[in-house]
Amino acid sequence: MARDEASADPVVRQLREQISDNDRAIVEAVNKRLKLVARLKEYKASRGFEFVDRGREDWMVSYLARANGGPLSNEGLHEIFNALLELTKREVTKTEEAAGKVTVRP
Repeated sequence: MARDEASADPVVRQLREQISDNDRAIVEAVNKRLKLVARLKEYKASRGFEFVDRGREDWMVSYLARANGGPLSNEGLHEIFNALLELTKREVTKTEEAAGKVTVRP
């Protein structure tokens, strides 16, 4: 089947729309996570707590692995959340630096 034919297929179009809707929901969820983590980081900083809690991160990934009903493999889940954790830390720090809340270290 040609590419144009696949694009014209109603089932293909419907599934692509659902995938796009899901992708938008993922972006919204990541943005919400970034806002929550920024609030948590600010609160922890005001109390003198360290921003990163490796034990909490490990617990969260293990908890999600237990809750995962698939078809996402545990390896895939670990890969996604390890990347998400690193991305979150970078994005929150960049946002603070842009707002002048953090002193950039050389």
